[in-house]
Amino acid sequence: MKKEVVLSFTNNFDDHSHTTENGIGFWFARDMQHLLGYSEWRNFYRVILKARITCEATNNAVSDHFVDVNKTIEMPKGASKEIQDIMLTRYACYLIAQNGDPRKETIAFAQNYFAIQTRRFELVEKRINEWERLQARQKLTLSEKELSGLIYEQTGSDRNFGIIRSKGDRALFGKTTQQMKDKLNIPKGRALADFLPTITIKAKDFATEITVFNTKEKGFSSERQISAEHITNNRSVRRILLERGIKPEELPPEEDIKKLERRVKSDDKRISKNPEKLDK
Repeated sequence: MKKEVVLSFTNNFDDHSHTTENGIGFWFARDMQHLLGYSEWRNFYRVILKARITCEATNNAVSDHFVDVNKTIEMPKGASKEIQDIMLTRYACYLIAQNGDPRKETIAFAQNYFAIQTRRFELVEKRINEWERLQARQKLTLSEKELSGLIYEQTGSDRNFGIIRSKGDRALFGKTTQQMKDKLNIPKGRALADFLPTITIKAKDFATEITVFNTKEKGFSSERQISAEHITNNRSVRRILLERGIKPEELPPEEDIKKLERRVKSDDKRISKNPEKLDK
């Protein structure tokens, strides 16, 4: 396919894209019909139906990617009528292209265009999830540091923080910190939180924040009082998770947070040195 043809197709597909209020990109099926070279809606709709079946077969919610809408179009002599249309996500467009005739130049282009578009979205989503986990871990470090300082002020011992945190873990996971480390195969000397998923890191942070708040507000001055507060808060957070069908002790471990941090920093440095990579 010639470069100028690729450029022309790219501009056409880009020009017909839309964005929802939530920032989700989509295309209207009536536009895609013409972009993909289908002269009749009924023929194109058959391809859409095949794409819907493929979407369902891949355990994706069809309603998330194919949204039925009605559009009003102008008719001759000032008349108008409503026609059926469909809002299509990138993934939906990709499936439609995959179910089209690859001998058509526009279909061949669309198969690759939406494959890249979908891949870009997946990469952005993955990057954001990684960033959120890093932010959650940093936040937990700060709240635990604040709690540690309060405990030292009130009890005069650094050792009490480790004891209280361990009791909190037991209340949150139903297992001791060491039992969780053994279960997740965490290397010796490494923190449990460095291998937890984002939801559990945030759960630990939330319980810790409440402990910090109440320790200040209620003037707790002993290891026993702070420990009891931290246990109560972790139990409460655990109860919320269980009510939502989440068993924190059963969630699989995630990538070592230190490796993740190094990789993200390396990517940032690479992009800053080669900004043209952002366009690829």
